Amino acid sequence: MKKVEAIIKPFKLDEVKEALHEIGVSGITVTEARGFGRQKGHTELYRGAEYVVDFLPKVKLEVVISDDLAERVVEAIAAAAQTGRIGDGKIFVSPIETALRIRTGETNDDAI
Repeated sequence: MKKVEAIIKPFKLDEVKEALHEIGVSGITVTEARGFGRQKGHTELYRGAEYVVDFLPKVKLEVVISDDLAERVVEAIAAAAQTGRIGDGKIFVSPIETALRIRTGETNDDAI
């Protein structure tokens, strides 16, 4: 099993969700996040005063899938989340040792 974590722009969430649904991903976890990468935030003007916005709004997606789906999930997220501008995000893939569905006691691939 693999865990795919993606940090994307918030307005791309629906497109990514649809892309994952099309390839058969049954569930995702979404968390609102704030952060910055190479873009280092930006400057805004409020009531005549300039201030720096260090942490930009992002969305973090987490999906645990079987090994054979991992590459397709990464490709689907990358294609749906890309705008071509700085700050599009990152995708991380990690191995998962064990999964357990609490309600039924199913484990590993049966639990996802």
